[in-house]
Amino acid sequence: MRRPRLITAGLVAAAAVAATGITAAGMLSAQAAPGLPAHVLTGYWQDFTNGAKALRLSDVPTSYNLVAVAFANATGSPGAVSFSVDSGLSSALGGYSDAQFKADVATLHSRGQKVIISVGGQNGAISVGDSTSATNFANSVFSIMTAYGFDGVDIDLENGINATYMGQALQSLSGKAGSGLIITLAPQTIDMQSTGMAYFQLALNIKSILTLVNMQYYNSGSMNGCNGQVYAQGTEDFMTALACIQLQGGLRPDQVGLGLPASGSAAGGGFVSPSVVNNALDCLAAGTNCGSFRPSTTWPGIGGAMDWSINWDASSGYAFANTVAPHLASLGGGGNPPPTTAPPTTRPPTTAPPTTAPPTNPGSCSAPAWNAGTAYVGGTTVSYNGHSYTSKWWTQGEQPDTHSGQWDVWTDKGACTGGGGNPPPTTTPPTTAPPTTAAPTTGTGQYPAWQANHAYTAGDLVSYNGLNYKCLQSHTSLVGWEPPNVPALWQRV
Repeated sequence: MRRPRLITAGLVAAAAVAATGITAAGMLSAQAAPGLPAHVLTGYWQDFTNGAKALRLSDVPTSYNLVAVAFANATGSPGAVSFSVDSGLSSALGGYSDAQFKADVATLHSRGQKVIISVGGQNGAISVGDSTSATNFANSVFSIMTAYGFDGVDIDLENGINATYMGQALQSLSGKAGSGLIITLAPQTIDMQSTGMAYFQLALNIKSILTLVNMQYYNSGSMNGCNGQVYAQGTEDFMTALACIQLQGGLRPDQVGLGLPASGSAAGGGFVSPSVVNNALDCLAAGTNCGSFRPSTTWPGIGGAMDWSINWDASSGYAFANTVAPHLASLGGGGNPPPTTAPPTTRPPTTAPPTTAPPTNPGSCSAPAWNAGTAYVGGTTVSYNGHSYTSKWWTQGEQPDTHSGQWDVWTDKGACTGGGGNPPPTTTPPTTAPPTTAAPTTGTGQYPAWQANHAYTAGDLVSYNGLNYKCLQSHTSLVGWEPPNVPALWQRV
């Protein structure tokens, strides 16, 4: 275990400045110092306790180039955020004040590390949906940066995002902080399936000031890769085939990072050995150590990797950082020369979804039975073994009564009225037929027919095969994403 480092005599002056807050000019001067390496290891430092090892910020090893402090909190003003050291963490550490935290930010800066404030998280309720909230967000984040010495901001909003106004807020923040500003995004996998989705739109809108997109390759379920095939989380192919979507969709290679759990305890699903993360980086950067998916081009300048969290990594003896950090350094200086071509080894794209397991029998429960092959958006209620469950976030294939502590995907709402239960099915499990690739249906419902390759906005209503559906997330539709196949995007009405 690591202990808090003592501030040496040479750092006393810097620590004193940080402890009392620094001016905007001082912060920008610090940001002008040498920047991030070509391939970045990002980690989240938890400003709360949840079973992972409690750490002072100064305990973070130097293998982490970029540290995201989780999290800033919403205030009473729309879009505005605030931050202070959590009292529970302070108690767990035997005392940890804001002044000590600011001194630790200065300590990390002296080691060449960057520190940013992360906004949102699983329970974040921050909304930037108009010009006023965009202004409040930019002003409040800049104030926090000035007070604590942060080098930038991480956007980790998991309950929806407005690309227009969040983009406006970040552009405004960039104008205040200058060219040294670090901006990272941490979208979920469903948020980056196509350029028509809000998070992807945001990334492209702020591409000129964006540092990294560290998508969360966990708590996800299965997703489409850039070749149209479906891949399951917790595999190398899942990382490489989904990163390919971002790389082909307009982001620079240096703006694309792989976000993974630091240990099996850090997330409800998606953990892979750190060596598999290294393999995925090799596959994307050089076309080596690939799984069954091999991209047709390579991206030597791939941005790096991220883990949730440094605290969980500390609980596992820093296995993630000790494995991935030296491998990132071995990838070389990066840069983005013209992509090399390599023959793909994957089969031709297919739009067929994975075979779905038979739905469980809900008995007399009123909610639909949970189905292992169905993708559920957060807030969906299902029945399973006589109980009703509500999903906390996007999920697929994660059984409602499987518990993993704080990362339980499903909230047990108690026994259903009249019981329920799930006896083994007596019929042969059905398989899902591949989605049709025929021309768009004319639709016999009351709304316009669903079409492929069409930009839909949340709230849009369409008809498909005689049924009506409401769009849940803005996106550009693709063949294979017909409303019945993607319940995370469409809700039957």
